[in-house]
Amino acid sequence: MLDITTILNAEETDTSTASNIKDAKVDWNDVLHVIAEWCTTTGIKILISIIVMVILFKIINVFSKRITKRLERKKADATLSKVLVGFIRVCLKILVIIGIIGYLGFETASLTAVVGSTGVGISLAVQGTLSNFAAGVIIVVMRPFKLGDFIESNSYMGTVDDIKLFYTTIIAPDNKVVRIPNAQLANNVIVNVNEKPVRRLEINMTVAYDTNLKRAKEILKNICNNYNLVLQNPEPFVEVSNFLDSAVEIRVRVWVKSEDYWNANWYLLDEFKNAFDENHITIPFNQLDVNINKD
Repeated sequence: MLDITTILNAEETDTSTASNIKDAKVDWNDVLHVIAEWCTTTGIKILISIIVMVILFKIINVFSKRITKRLERKKADATLSKVLVGFIRVCLKILVIIGIIGYLGFETASLTAVVGSTGVGISLAVQGTLSNFAAGVIIVVMRPFKLGDFIESNSYMGTVDDIKLFYTTIIAPDNKVVRIPNAQLANNVIVNVNEKPVRRLEINMTVAYDTNLKRAKEILKNICNNYNLVLQNPEPFVEVSNFLDSAVEIRVRVWVKSEDYWNANWYLLDEFKNAFDENHITIPFNQLDVNINKD
């Protein structure tokens, strides 16, 4: 059986608690005092920190732009300058953030330890990204290509538009933007079309077997000698290179400036065909001769 006294005491306790809750009131003066105190201490610190950070970030950006312009005036390497200035800008902003954290009262030593331990864990999870970073450093230091070079790698080709520490951006001939991870570039073959000032252009022309080869070669060589984009040193090379099933192949090799490669290629192809047509030289196509034995 329940003890009547215990029940009565419990009821009295509940009544007393409810009465205390009812009588309790929020002291808004204390709340306003706490808010005012926070605003005059921590709030002002946060506001000052934000203002200082914005000002310092703007100063760093202006400083970076001035360094870039100075390097451009001194004709420094554009690739190295861009990557180096970007790296310095990021490092300076990180130092500003660390200084502001210390000003706000956080322990920077413990924060550094936490960041370090977190970095170890992240590094294990993003090994591929770190390999891209290491490859980016190698590309910047070794410079297998620079901004503006036309490269071929990993079945992609295009003009180098930007080099970051993690990836390289190239613009394909059809104006597509291709971003290639630096690790792939560092570990694969890179064909740099513009590294040398001149390139060799090779065109193979075919003529029928009954063609006067001496005359055909003279026509091709005269076109090359009279075209201003073709360099005369080394002199153009025009010789028979192969005997095909239905034609004789004549190989034309000329040297042009790298930037004139495609213009020269299109011009010579057009001129070779027109010259052969004017001189009644046949460019044969694949054909099959069939002999029928009536017996």
